[in-house]
Amino acid sequence: QVRLVESGGGLVQAGGSLRLGCAASLRTFSSYAMGWFRLAPGKEREFVAAISWNGDSTYYADSVKGRFTISRDNAKNTVSLQMNSLKPDDTAVYYCAAGTHFTTDGYRYLYWGQGTQVTVSS
Repeated sequence: QVRLVESGGGLVQAGGSLRLGCAASLRTFSSYAMGWFRLAPGKEREFVAAISWNGDSTYYADSVKGRFTISRDNAKNTVSLQMNSLKPDDTAVYYCAAGTHFTTDGYRYLYWGQGTQVTVSS
């Protein structure tokens, strides 16, 4: 059974930082692209960042470019999202996802975690 488990969410003041982690039980983790998405109240799911299977390529949403960094450790089956200079607009539930395509399209990801709440106060 495939499981993705996010961690690291919480409450932070604007301008602060958080680091999200995602542990995956995928047997062939290193063959999957990994992505982070977020869902805020009243909004549609939004792509945040993605990383290719070997970590050589990354995508970022314009709204987080320069502030967020995605990384992965294939030896530990983990992917991380370092979030700096957080803004109230970053408040959302953050989900990690795994897929066989390196894409910003959430519909092409096969496995999803349960999400972790990030709240940024002004």
